[in-house]
Amino acid sequence: MRLASILVLLGLVSLSSSCSNQTEMVIRRPAPGGGYYVQRIQVPKPVKEKKVKAPKPDKKKPDAAVDDGSRWFGEGMTGKPRLKICLGEQRIYFYKDDQLAGISPMSSGREGMETRPGKFKVTEKDIDHKSSLFGDYVGKDGVVVKKEADVRKDPKPAGAVFDAAEMPFFMRINGAIGMHQGFLPGYPASHGCIRLPKHMAEIFFRETPLGTLVEIVP
Repeated sequence: MRLASILVLLGLVSLSSSCSNQTEMVIRRPAPGGGYYVQRIQVPKPVKEKKVKAPKPDKKKPDAAVDDGSRWFGEGMTGKPRLKICLGEQRIYFYKDDQLAGISPMSSGREGMETRPGKFKVTEKDIDHKSSLFGDYVGKDGVVVKKEADVRKDPKPAGAVFDAAEMPFFMRINGAIGMHQGFLPGYPASHGCIRLPKHMAEIFFRETPLGTLVEIVP
């Protein structure tokens, strides 16, 4: 009996040396007639999961492929244009008669400079407009001395020049307030104007004649 156990044990040892994908568990068992013998059991090694790398973003992909929620349905659509600006939604709707022709995200006036609700009309259009109130004070060396300056409140530093903020595709609707291309952070952030993404500012500018009704609602 002891000889048989030894032979089994040797067979197990030789088997363990030939199986690279298994590990060995040692168990001490009581032998018949007294004493103990060692039993070695082969246990499969755990399979390691391969790590899958996430695909790298395509840097060549144009920013225009990013969906900002804007839509234009107005090609070939007829009707009198009007615009509805919803401050609570931070969206602007373009209609031709009662047909929805376009939707765009926007950014209205921030706290303390909120865009005023009401009914207005487009009184001026300027494709290359620059602000007469807001901009940066820049030193002779080109370094910005005062960013986002308001000429009504911020005195010009000595030797600095006023670099007016650019407002492309500007459409005036209420005093100094208008719609134009600008940065949209996802919340009200302007000095009171209605900022639009470039592609929608360009479409709205093209499709909006002077005198168009603009309704701003809370």
